[in-house]
Amino acid sequence: MAKPEDNTPANIVYKVVTTFPHDTSAYTEGLLVYHGMLYESTGHTNYYPSSRSLFGIVNLSSGRIDKKVEIDKNKYFGEGIAFLNGKVYQITNTTHIGFVYDAKTYEKLDSFKYDGDGWGLTTNGSCLLMSNGSSIIYYREPLTSKIVKRLGVTDNNGPVQNINELEQINGFIYANQWQTDYILKIDTSSGKVVGRLDLTPLKAEVKIKYPFAEETNGIAYDAIANKIFVTGKLWPTIYEIQFNH
Repeated sequence: MAKPEDNTPANIVYKVVTTFPHDTSAYTEGLLVYHGMLYESTGHTNYYPSSRSLFGIVNLSSGRIDKKVEIDKNKYFGEGIAFLNGKVYQITNTTHIGFVYDAKTYEKLDSFKYDGDGWGLTTNGSCLLMSNGSSIIYYREPLTSKIVKRLGVTDNNGPVQNINELEQINGFIYANQWQTDYILKIDTSSGKVVGRLDLTPLKAEVKIKYPFAEETNGIAYDAIANKIFVTGKLWPTIYEIQFNH
């Protein structure tokens, strides 16, 4: 009798290449590289009054964000961002609205509606890929926000909840899983989690430096320089890590 297939996600071994400072008031919701620059989007929580809902370019020497857009933190909790076709798309947490900006001037161009929460956002070059804290990643047509595909994320235990910040790397989706320090590697054809990075050691390291640091959130891929950056909410450090991808 054949043994049942083992669908347990493989552990992805990584190493830290170097570290950079990160603003400990930045409640990280998204991280990405665009035209060689590292961008970060953040949200505001009343637990940390200095937090803000904004996005901009991270100064890797200081860790500070050069703000490009800030939304009213009393109305909106800023979540993920994505660049596509000369525009920046930004989603918000529970207000069911996203914003569209010019990618050069950051002038607001439009807004769009969606059902449910907004958490993570990335792109495959044609669609916006969006998470909402469930086990589903939604592919949306950027001009209409219409859902064109639903990708159910599963592992050996079934549906994987709390899919959060997203990044597309070499045809796979890498996703932070909220309330964990895992980054999941997801097959875009099946939705199966085929690998997992455990960033618990990095979390332990930053907690020593800054006890208020929260869970891992944020993965960015520089396809030109072949660099990957990770960080977390209120972390004092951005890590450049390396692994086979």
